[in-house]
Amino acid sequence: MTAPLRERFEAAFMPNYGVPPVALARGEGCHVWDEDGNRYLDLIAGIAVSSLGHAHPALAEAVSKQAATLAHTSNLFVNEPEVLLAERLLGLLSAPGRVFMANSGTEANECALKIALKYGKANGRTYFVAAENGFHGRTLGALSLTGKASIRDQFGPFPIDVRFVPYGDADALKQAVTDDCAAVFLEPTQGEAGVVPPPAGYFTAAREICDATGALLVLDEIQSAIGRTGHWFAHQHDGILPDVLTLAKGLGGGMPIGACVGFGDAATIFAKGDHGSTFGGNPVSAAAALAVLGTIESEGLLAHVRAVGVRLAEGIAAIRHPLLSGVRGRGLWLAAVLTEPRSVEVQDAARRAGFLVNAVQPDAVRIAPPLIITSEQAESFLAALPAILQEAAA
Repeated sequence: MTAPLRERFEAAFMPNYGVPPVALARGEGCHVWDEDGNRYLDLIAGIAVSSLGHAHPALAEAVSKQAATLAHTSNLFVNEPEVLLAERLLGLLSAPGRVFMANSGTEANECALKIALKYGKANGRTYFVAAENGFHGRTLGALSLTGKASIRDQFGPFPIDVRFVPYGDADALKQAVTDDCAAVFLEPTQGEAGVVPPPAGYFTAAREICDATGALLVLDEIQSAIGRTGHWFAHQHDGILPDVLTLAKGLGGGMPIGACVGFGDAATIFAKGDHGSTFGGNPVSAAAALAVLGTIESEGLLAHVRAVGVRLAEGIAAIRHPLLSGVRGRGLWLAAVLTEPRSVEVQDAARRAGFLVNAVQPDAVRIAPPLIITSEQAESFLAALPAILQEAAA
């Protein structure tokens, strides 16, 4: 069944994704099945999206109930789920602010960029700072802020002046950010770069640098928020508050959604007509997000993420294999770091063993399972990993 579907995919779709090796048919909890009936433990979660796994009753009920009631309103009308969601997010952030609802992470970052552009123009600020190897999206605005030459350079020149600095280097950041800088865009951990965390104190320093110069601090939490690291938002580990926060992925639990949250002056800088989205605030996606947030809270998943994340990290670190150099990350957002560029081989060997992982970088394998993964499921992966590494090495 898989081979014919892959052939149809190749014939119908643009070639930007290549042809994925697996055709998924259904999912339940942390497991998915392909078209041939093979079962896998999902340790990707749709790139940190499927927070509650697959076919979770709370998510299914919220989506079906809302779709049967009111599926779309546009931005010409108010719907209660979007208002409830905005209020809920602000409550979790414990800070006054304003929310813009979008459809994806890229769109949330486009909104943040427009906020920063308007702020910069109003205050005579002419450039932006972002991190080398950072990833903020593939639309032209978000790509302008993305520090990955392999996906960026062929689409330049870009509409804004962005200066890139090494991630985690507070001194380099301080030198780059002057009174002419409009905003600094950073990820609390660099996801697409291979789940690369910052050194301790880096974000406290970033907050101080932006406060001293008047630049906005924009944090891209597209992957890291909604419990992924064991806190609602990854920046809460550092006890800071950004000026602008962007969200997506895990917020909808599988439904498309994004959000941009502004604080202080950034909350109200937009005037009527400055920005918009036909599908932003869609009531079905908002209902799904409310179900995700409610379930994370009611089932105590933040503490669960921390506990299972520690076990996974410690278990990977304890494995002695020449292909494995260590593990990095926090919560259920980890990378097994390799001594050689064999992540694709590890990904393929894991799939053959019944586990889905992601070769995010040539020497890093991303592990980002649903937040509901059990300790037993985590242990099954740890038990299988040495043989997976051995097959990949061979």
